Amino acid sequence: MFVNGKLCEQPKFITANDFFLSRLQIFRNTANQLGSNVTAVNVDKLPGLNTLDNRLFTKVLNKGGVFVFPVGLIHFQLNVGKTNATAFASLNSQNSRVITIANAVFGSNLSINPDVLTKTFQMNKNMVDYLQKQFWSDNNN
Repeated sequence: MFVNGKLCEQPKFITANDFFLSRLQIFRNTANQLGSNVTAVNVDKLPGLNTLDNRLFTKVLNKGGVFVFPVGLIHFQLNVGKTNATAFASLNSQNSRVITIANAVFGSNLSINPDVLTKTFQMNKNMVDYLQKQFWSDNNN
């Protein structure tokens, strides 16, 4: 199957490496009319971008590494190193925004029924109540 003219990878064969590229730290020749060189990070370099799956993919990045999150998939990042890390984001919309899952679930403007959250996250109601109080400002009376 093709998506946007590119072969769509079968989800069962996708690994974290299909979202990873490690060449950004390598100096490239800039002796040209523009004095620059672009390293393309697209579906040709990252075949995982042309698939959707709900499995957890993990990758430890080193200097020059990039990991791309496909549009619409829940993701997170964590600095597991001992020094500061730099991250940059490139979004594909003129009006893109960040949706923090914890805020969206536990701090939604219209509170999600605690019984629904208790069953969904398989936790006791006291924990759900506690989390809603952390994120839902109207609930902090």
